[in-house]
Amino acid sequence: MKGICLVFAVCLTLAPAAAPVAAQDDVFAQPVLGFIPKPGWPPAGPVPRLADGKPDLSGPWAPNALRVNNNTDSLVKDIPLQPWAAETLKQRRAGIGKDDPEGLCLPPGIPRSNTTPFPFRILQTPGLVVIIYEGGAHVWRQIFTDGRPHSKDPNPTWDGESIGHWEGDTLVVDTIGFNGKSWIDAAGLPSTESLHTIERIRRIDKGHLEMEFVIDDPKAYTKPWGYKIQPILLDGELMEYICQENNADIKHLVGK
Repeated sequence: MKGICLVFAVCLTLAPAAAPVAAQDDVFAQPVLGFIPKPGWPPAGPVPRLADGKPDLSGPWAPNALRVNNNTDSLVKDIPLQPWAAETLKQRRAGIGKDDPEGLCLPPGIPRSNTTPFPFRILQTPGLVVIIYEGGAHVWRQIFTDGRPHSKDPNPTWDGESIGHWEGDTLVVDTIGFNGKSWIDAAGLPSTESLHTIERIRRIDKGHLEMEFVIDDPKAYTKPWGYKIQPILLDGELMEYICQENNADIKHLVGK
C-alpha cells in the first residue's frame, strides 16, 4: 500500500473501507524519524504500569519529525480526497500556507496537534487522560475514560469531544464535535464538521509510544485513511510557549 509524508506531519497511507477501529499494523506506514537522539536515549526498559495494571502513558513526549514530500500531484493521488478538498489542498499549497490557522496562533486541532514540531505531555488519571501541548495555541485536551458516552450534540470545537476506553493495553480515543476550521496537517489537508477520528495509543516500551490515527471525514474524503507515529520520551521538559507573543510569522504569511 502506497504511503506519503507531509511537512511537519506524518507518513500516510490509505486505510481500508472497513471500520476504522479494526485497522491492523499492515494498514499504516511506519514513520521515519528525522532526528538522531543522543546516545542512550530514549531509555530502554519495560512498559511502566500503574497500580491498576494499565500501562502508564504519562510523560513528556517528542513527536516525530518526518520526511517531506512536496509533490502536490502525489498528495492528491494518494489521499482519497473529495474533488473540492483536492482543489482546496492545491490552493493552500500554492499559497505556501499563508492561511494556515496555526501560523495565526489558532489551535492546530486534532490530529495535527500530535504531529507539530513541539512536544506534548500526557497526564493519566482514573477516568481522565489530559494532553498538554507546548506548541500551537498552548492548549490542552481532555479524554474522558470514565464510561460516559458522547454528547448528543457536542459544541463544535478545535479539538472536538474525546471519549476513550481501554482495549487491553491500548487506549482507544473516539473524537467528534469538530468545528471544521483546522487543517489535518501543515500541507493543508482540509477538515469539516463531519470529521471523526479514531486514535489508538499504546506504550511500546519505556521510551516509545505508538499512536495510530484514522481520519473519517466523508465530506472531505471518499473513505477513511490513516497513519501511524512513534513519539519518543522527551529528554527534558515542556517549555512555556506563547504563540501570540512576538509572533514573527504573520508578516511573512503572504503566499506567492
